[in-house]
Amino acid sequence: MLDVLGVDSVEALFADIPDTARFKRELNLPKRLSEMELNRYFNQLAGKNDNLEDNLNFLGAGAYQHYVPSVVDAIISRSEFFTAYTPYQPEISQGVLQAIFEYQTIVCELTGMDVSNASLYDGPTAFGEAAFMACAATRRNKVLVARSVNPEYREVLKTYGYGQNIEVEEVGVENGLVDLNDLAAKLDDTIAGVFVQYPNFFGGIEDLRKLADIAHNQKALFVVSVNPVAMGLLESPGACGADIVVGEGQALGNAISFGGPYLGMLATTKEQMRRIPGRVVGQTTDIDGRRAFVLTLQAREQHIRREKATSNICSNQALNALAATVYVSYMGKQGMQDVAKLNLQKAHYAYKRLTALPNVQGLFTSPFFNEFAIKLDADISYVNRQLLESGIVGGYDLGSTYPEFENCMLLAVTELRTKEDIDLLVERLEAIL
Repeated sequence: MLDVLGVDSVEALFADIPDTARFKRELNLPKRLSEMELNRYFNQLAGKNDNLEDNLNFLGAGAYQHYVPSVVDAIISRSEFFTAYTPYQPEISQGVLQAIFEYQTIVCELTGMDVSNASLYDGPTAFGEAAFMACAATRRNKVLVARSVNPEYREVLKTYGYGQNIEVEEVGVENGLVDLNDLAAKLDDTIAGVFVQYPNFFGGIEDLRKLADIAHNQKALFVVSVNPVAMGLLESPGACGADIVVGEGQALGNAISFGGPYLGMLATTKEQMRRIPGRVVGQTTDIDGRRAFVLTLQAREQHIRREKATSNICSNQALNALAATVYVSYMGKQGMQDVAKLNLQKAHYAYKRLTALPNVQGLFTSPFFNEFAIKLDADISYVNRQLLESGIVGGYDLGSTYPEFENCMLLAVTELRTKEDIDLLVERLEAIL
């Protein structure tokens, strides 16, 4: 490189830098390590972290620890799949396109919708994209979102809305569910969409049919964010009148990891098909009559005029979507029902044991799936520190995002927790309180 630049030394290369501006001592860095020493160092450093292998986890609030069958990693680790990105010459990658097509089919079957896209970045961004769809479909620029929706989803929705001049108004909560009176008071013919979560952030199961009717009476779209594992047991949003269904797909075969990467699910009706962000893979036949797959819809800015684009989403989470596809295919219909039932039954067992303690009350009485809120006679951060000393990751501090729910904890119980795990949580919590 020095020869190309026409200088004979590194010193000559930096000759233009004044001597007074030069750093003239050694950098304050640790001594260099060999590969073996480096591995040992970082393993010791990582060992200081608390992790979900050594602790019992009862924390959910949007990211859930489920069992991931070994077949998932075995398939997604194959070299032909091992990229998180969609190929730019997709038709030569028939295997990848078929995997995405199967993913779309699974999402449609889980949600009861007509069309799914190839996935988005994560649940919250899918939630924001749904607002673009609702506003485009109704030619309105205001949406209502329930406060029973995950606070982070609501924040992302507001960020999306800010950039597109979409007004976002929140609807209150009554007994852990959407306050129907507040919704009716705020809903009029200026509202593009009503956004809810199912089960909601508190674990509660909303009455989707009633909410859909209320939204449709003002010709607003009804948008539902789902927990896909719950779809093994609950009636699908599509059957209840949803126009757009979104959700976080992490629970389907993707490790909880450190908060990502995850995948956003988005499905809708045939009427809204051309407003889908991202891309859709379709099935066709080639000139020899063989089954083949193609990118069918790509209504994004890179491919069409900006004013006609539905979104600037340029990619999909192909590898994470493949993990979800493998998981659901491996579990099958019965398996998805079984895992949903296990979540429901174990969560209700935990709720019954915990609310029998003298200083613990259930926060709501509405039906719930695998998460529920309890109120304690103690500071939640203190309780969680004490639980962690016993090897238990406690619940989400609801007071951190809902000031009216101070000293309230949101707990998640998945199929991974045994009766002994739950009994230990009850025992330790009783001792702390």
